[in-house]
Amino acid sequence: MAEANPMLSIDALTFTSASEALEQGAAAIRAGETVFDLGGVRAADSSGVALLLAWQRRALDAGHRLTFINVPDNVHKLAALYGVDTLLPQQA
Repeated sequence: MAEANPMLSIDALTFTSASEALEQGAAAIRAGETVFDLGGVRAADSSGVALLLAWQRRALDAGHRLTFINVPDNVHKLAALYGVDTLLPQQA
């Protein structure tokens, strides 16, 4: 299994940080990362769910599947509310 990479040095997955976060995640996917550690994220909104889905879509396009760890609780809840939680594999 791939080792978790705390490459997401951003502290927010929000509307304000979405563009930068999308590019940072895309760069990690291009570098072959498959485990995204979101432990440093301190703020997230519905844009965070959209980012995880966009990263997953890019990874799938590249022939990989991402796993997310340390996902903020509110992102878990929003993904479940929107019915997309099964699209975002997470490590227990």
